[in-house]
Amino acid sequence: MLEMIFLDFQWTNLIHPQWYIENGGLWFILFVVFAETGLFAGFFLPGDSLLFVAGIYSDDLISGAFRYNFNNSIVHLFLLGVFISMAGVIGNIVGYWFGRKSGPFLFERKDTFFFKKKYLYQAKDFYDKHGGSAIVMARFLPIVRTFAPIVAGIVQMDKKKFSFYNFIGSFAWVFSMLFAGHYLQKIIFNSTGFDLKQHLEVIVIGIVLVTTLPVILKMVTSKKTKTTTE
Repeated sequence: MLEMIFLDFQWTNLIHPQWYIENGGLWFILFVVFAETGLFAGFFLPGDSLLFVAGIYSDDLISGAFRYNFNNSIVHLFLLGVFISMAGVIGNIVGYWFGRKSGPFLFERKDTFFFKKKYLYQAKDFYDKHGGSAIVMARFLPIVRTFAPIVAGIVQMDKKKFSFYNFIGSFAWVFSMLFAGHYLQKIIFNSTGFDLKQHLEVIVIGIVLVTTLPVILKMVTSKKTKTTTE
């Protein structure tokens, strides 16, 4: 099984949600969510689109992981949400711990393929602006969610406060994405006959646009403001 995965592997597979589902199922998804929310090297992973697509395939993912079908889509969706949410919680804890232990070193480290200092500064600015709630909001922002817990550790955020926002943020992000994917698929298919499973590229493009649009708008606005000031 592993030989087949690595023989057919291409780097572009890492941005396609269905590749994770077909080649590793639930366990692969748990690792991806953990890595994207706790390891700075996971900032490029497709968290939002992966969760959305996982919601569509929730029945298959649970049945495949546990070799048992509960014959209830709600149960499958709930179990999937709990497992993935806990992976996100643990990921943030690791990021927070890493930030507390090596914060000063990160701000002095040179850029590499897996580490971009500018992302760390973006997360810090986001955290400074929104405080503790940034841990929750960052879950819904690609790249920022990877570095937010690290920054929380760097600034020595209270552990109890961090834990509270960590749990709320992880469960809110995971369940909203899973439910959106699961029920939007049903609604669209029942009303138009359009099967999202056959057009997953539409989902990926749509989610990328929705999640990155606020960042792009902010960059454009900031550039215009800077130009006007000068």
